[in-house]
Parts: sequence; C-alpha cells; structure tokens
Amino acid sequence: MPGITLLGLGPGEPNQLTREAWDVLTAAREVWLRTRQHPVVAALPPGMKVHSFDELYDNGNTFDEVYASITKRVVELGSRAEGVIYAVPGHPFVAETTGTAIARKAGEAGIPLRVVEGLSFLEPTFTALGFDPYPRLTLFDALTLGQAHVPAFAPDAPVLVAQIYSRLVAAEVKATLNSIYPDEHRVRFVHGAGTRAQIIEDLALYEIDRSEHIGLLSSLFVAPLGEGTAFEAFQEIVAHLRAPDGCPWDREQTHDSLRQHLLEESYEAIAAMDTGDFAGMREELGDLLLQIVLNAQIASEEGEFTANDVIRGIYDKIVRRHPHVFGDAKVAGVEGVLANWEKLKEQEREQSEHEKGLLDGVPLVLPALNQAQEYQDRVERVGFDWPEIEGVLEKISEEIREVQDAGSGPELTDELGDLFFALVNLARWKKIDAESALRGTNQKFKRRFGYVEQGAKKQGRSLSALSLDEMESLWQEAKKGE
Repeated sequence: MPGITLLGLGPGEPNQLTREAWDVLTAAREVWLRTRQHPVVAALPPGMKVHSFDELYDNGNTFDEVYASITKRVVELGSRAEGVIYAVPGHPFVAETTGTAIARKAGEAGIPLRVVEGLSFLEPTFTALGFDPYPRLTLFDALTLGQAHVPAFAPDAPVLVAQIYSRLVAAEVKATLNSIYPDEHRVRFVHGAGTRAQIIEDLALYEIDRSEHIGLLSSLFVAPLGEGTAFEAFQEIVAHLRAPDGCPWDREQTHDSLRQHLLEESYEAIAAMDTGDFAGMREELGDLLLQIVLNAQIASEEGEFTANDVIRGIYDKIVRRHPHVFGDAKVAGVEGVLANWEKLKEQEREQSEHEKGLLDGVPLVLPALNQAQEYQDRVERVGFDWPEIEGVLEKISEEIREVQDAGSGPELTDELGDLFFALVNLARWKKIDAESALRGTNQKFKRRFGYVEQGAKKQGRSLSALSLDEMESLWQEAKKGE
C-alpha cells in the first residue's frame, strides 16, 4: 500500500526520531520535505533522493497559498504507484497545517494513508520550561494571534504561542498581547527546544521582538495574568453564588427583582462617564456586567438561554450589520454606515415573525430625551427630516409662540412637550446628545447652588434668610469661579 506516508521528523535532533521513522527513512529511496530548514535533514540516510517545497515559500504570496500548493502536490505524488513519503518537522498533526489537509484530501480521493508519529516541539518545550501543561494550558499559533486585535483566550491560564519565526511576527504578537497584558508582564522565550542550540530567555513582554535568537523553532510561554481576569472565571463565581452552597440573597433573585438594579447600575455608569471619573467608570461597568451575567445565569437555570447565547447573538448581529468591515459592501463615511445599518435592520424586521415598525425597537423605558433623539435619529436615516437646519430653528420659534399662547393644563403640557421635542432635534442636528447636555446643566446648577448654600453658611445665615439679590450675587460668584 504505497499511497501517502506522513512522517514526523521530530523537534530537531536526529536521536529524537522514532524507531519507526528511522526504519521508514532508511528503507526509502526518495523523500519529500516540507522544508529543508530542519536539523534532522543533514542526518538523513546517504544516497536518498531528497526533494523539498522551499521554493514555494519563496514564490508564494501567503502561507495559505503555499500550504494549498503543497497539499495538492503531495496528493498527486501519493497517486503514483510508488506513492510518496512526505516528512515534516515535529509531528504531522501538531502545528502542521499540511498534515491535516493532506489526510483529509487523501481520504476524499481514496488514497491509502500512513502516519508515522514524531515527537512534536511541545514535549521538549515543556521539558525546557519544567512545566506540566495540565490542567489548562492554551496553545496558540503566532500568525493567528498576531493578526488579532485582542487575544482569543482566557488570560488567567498559561499560554504557549508557537512558530514565532521572525522579529516581525514577535512584534505583531506583542501588540496583540499588550491589549490585555502589561508591558512588564514576564514571559519565557524558548528557542530550539530539545536541540543542542536550545536557549531560554526570561523577558518582559515588551522585549520579545528585540531577541537575537528568534528563528523557526521559537515559542513564547506567557504566564497567567492572575486570578479573576477572565470572563469565564467571572461566570463561574456568579454561577457559584446561585448554587445550593452559594449566597441566599443571590439564589432568591429573579429577572423582576433584578430589574431595578440593572437600571440603577446603568445610571451610575453614566454618572461616572459624565464626570470623567475613569476609576468610577471601571467599577460601575463591573457592577453593570454583574447584572448582565446574573440575569443570563438565571435564564440558563430556567432553560431559556445561556451567556454564550447572548454573546453569540450579539456577535452574529455585529458581523451581519457591518458588511463594510466583515464583507464586501462599500459605504461612504459615517452617514453611509448609518443608512446601510437602517436598511439591514429593515430587512431583519421584514424577516421577523412579528413585523415591527421603525420605532418599535426603541425601549419605552428610556429617558424621554434619549427616546426623542433616538426616534429622530431613526426616521432621519430613511429621509424623514428637515432639509436644512433653518427648518429646525423655525420650528423651535413656532413652538415657543404656541407655548406662550397656550392655556393651562393639558394644552400647555402638550405644547411644552412639542418644544422639548424640537429642542432635541436641534441638539441632534448639532451632533449633541440631548440627555448628556441636560445632565451636564443639571450638574452645573447643582454645583453653583451648592456654592450659594456654602456662601450663606459662611455668613452664619440660613438660605431662606438671604434675599434674591444676595443669592444672585453668590450665584454670579460661582459662575466667575468656574
């Protein structure tokens, strides 16, 4: 059964070849190598005809293109009567894209396949580190990690990043890791694990792309960031709170009982944003996250949905609504993005089991200013808006006159509502968030009136004892102080 023989050359030294691999190689007349850039190649049996695919690396545009070409050629060679021996560094199925692709293609073509195991780079790397990968080491490819914006793994577990073959790749890996790990985070760089040239460097993360030893056999060990730094760990403690041995208060909570807490935490996060209190914002966002995860945990216990369902749902929605980022759609600037966004949402509404109107998705519990601005934003995206800002200003003047002419009671209430709505529209035209603007004015009023109160206190008088002129004088002092 000639077919295809996938053979692992081990991590580097000839004495690390398996007995089976050596027997196959000594009996062979010809071998195809993914690359000659491996220490074992120099020790191959004399007289053997050796081919390699190194020229594809020189001429290919991407690794995917190179691996596809290698896979196609090996399958063709395996179709010959004499078959083919294809040898790769390490193990044929560990950090080896071509091995798995060839095995799949061979199965589809009905070509016999033999796998000759090899020691992978992992075992000597663990030996070099003196590290047991159990119970939860994460393995990651350097190219995949370097192309990401944030690491796609939990930072509270150790990570081994393989195939950091150049300083450029190391710099890209560092940039991604820096989105979570600090510059000074300690890492261990292992070069040539299991070979005579093995080198281990203990470095700070920011130093990794400065190493002079980076090569084809370089891997990076990243120590855990610390307990409680992963979303999954947070899910676990929330689930523990709800468990039989958890907290009696948390176990009693329902979606209804948590509703007010969710609202309060949202407002507290907004308050921190309004004051530029970043430490407070970090804390309040954590409190808000607790409410989200706790509600998801309750839903999971009731068989409704899980936190992963929540994440997958918003993930799919973001990808679906950003075809200009994750697809081939073309849009012109922010206005084009918003217009396309509204078209996509309209299509979703049409496909929904219960068709909704354009404004039905705006929560009724929103503060009135937020709700008004969201209504106006949405109708503007479909063209329902004043052509020029002059129309907005004229509408405000008209509403002021109607307020002046209105009687008391329901009529005045209605006209004041129209005026507020028109003012929100002006804020929208000026790219100002009406809710934030009014909240800012509220805080400013509170601050200035607090100065008036303190002024009265310094005089040894009560507020009610001050005349209006005296309070106005203190008010103006407060304004000047700002």
